Amino acid sequence: MPRTVQGVIARAEKQPAELTEITIPDPGPHDVIVDIEACGVCHTDMAYRDGGINDEFPFLLGHEAAGRVAEIGDAVTHVAVGDFVVLNWRAVCGECRACAKGVPQYCFATHNASQPMTLADGTALTPALGIGAFAEATLVHEKQCTRVSEEAKPEVAGLLGCGVMAGLGAALNTGAVQRGESVAVIGLGCVGSAAVAGAVLAGATTVIGLDISAEKLEAGRELGATHTIDTSELSRDEIVEKVQELTGGFGADVVIDAVAIPQTYETAFYARDLAGRVVLVGVPRPDMELTLPLLDVFGRGGALKSSWYGDCLPERDFPYLTDLYLQGRLPLERFVTGTTDLAGVEDALNSLHEGHVLRTVAVNR
Repeated sequence: MPRTVQGVIARAEKQPAELTEITIPDPGPHDVIVDIEACGVCHTDMAYRDGGINDEFPFLLGHEAAGRVAEIGDAVTHVAVGDFVVLNWRAVCGECRACAKGVPQYCFATHNASQPMTLADGTALTPALGIGAFAEATLVHEKQCTRVSEEAKPEVAGLLGCGVMAGLGAALNTGAVQRGESVAVIGLGCVGSAAVAGAVLAGATTVIGLDISAEKLEAGRELGATHTIDTSELSRDEIVEKVQELTGGFGADVVIDAVAIPQTYETAFYARDLAGRVVLVGVPRPDMELTLPLLDVFGRGGALKSSWYGDCLPERDFPYLTDLYLQGRLPLERFVTGTTDLAGVEDALNSLHEGHVLRTVAVNR
């Protein structure tokens, strides 16, 4: 029978998110109902609420989540009832041209649930990133569920579902940071701080965190940054000079831009060493444009990369990173700077503007 639960929705552009009843249909053959235990409050959810993604309202918000499988469709083989899982929005199809070429991190046909959840009046909901996890339970495709160790706390494990994975993957996967390399990270919010942690995990010996916030610079140091730079009063050239001073006069091997505005990207471009790598992991607004001298693009060599979801493969990366956390080698708990319940999600979304938290997590007790 269909199931009625509480969920947080956005009815219209820039209107407050609200907690209301939603209906979850019986799962299709490859669908799974997951009881949500924790879901991180991410900037992407704010973008959905404010119309910055698309206009397919109403949205069921939330996507950075962990929970337990409660019900499965009759053809599900990937998970079983009772499994503890982290939800993901890259459930690779295995058949598209990207998967066929052996680069499934660029899958063009990722799986989602076969049918929508609805409001009480039958209005179909669009789940954020195909998940919709600011709810007591949600409906997803079985491949959107990745089993991880039962020992992990839900509010910590769920962070791998988006922001923390994006930052870790920007360093580990996209930037391919090597032992002994130097890394600079511009912007030390959740994603940028995770990039610092990823650079440390990869064996970088010089890790430079850049931000305008003293709180975020401190967070970067706690996660392993060997140096920090307060950029609030510095020009681009001054920032580049400081990065070069900390890297033998050359610039960093990898510069990760977690802010994604033209000014920070230009800084990243010039703050890297010759033949260094620039990784864009922040998400720019649609109206932004970038101008660089083409001769500089040619003459500096190296690689300019974009990192989408940290180029992760959930089935490979989530269990691995969860195990590192449980071994004390990856301080994921440092990213949880507060918790709330579903009724507090709207306030938590608004607090993102203040920039004082890495992650507030909505927890279902």
